[in-house]
Amino acid sequence: MRLEHIAFNVADPAALAAWYCEHLDMRIVRSFDAPPHIHFLSDSAGKSLIEIYSNPIGSFIDYRQHHPVTFHLAFAVSDMEASQKDLVEAGAELDGDIETTPSGDKLAFLRDPWGYTIQLVQRVSKMID
Repeated sequence: MRLEHIAFNVADPAALAAWYCEHLDMRIVRSFDAPPHIHFLSDSAGKSLIEIYSNPIGSFIDYRQHHPVTFHLAFAVSDMEASQKDLVEAGAELDGDIETTPSGDKLAFLRDPWGYTIQLVQRVSKMID
């Protein structure tokens, strides 16, 4: 068994999908124009999916009201400072400083334009391929 996707109920899936594709190197692998406007996004390696949609039978969580460790999407980067700068220029907001762990990994939290938490991770040693 392997994880296929993680899903999020969001207010504007088309806008979120466009921003994630443009700024987080994701791509839409399947989408539906009819409600609930489902979009499946793949990471650049083609190994992870997130599903975003707008379904009124569920709630929209205001992640801005929660600490970033409550829930976040983590993206591996090779240059923490440049990646962080690029995302801020694209409309993300910093949520704390870059932290370096005892093992030398760099971690940083940002909020995308809708308030969802993105974590950037620059690992000394990859955790998976």
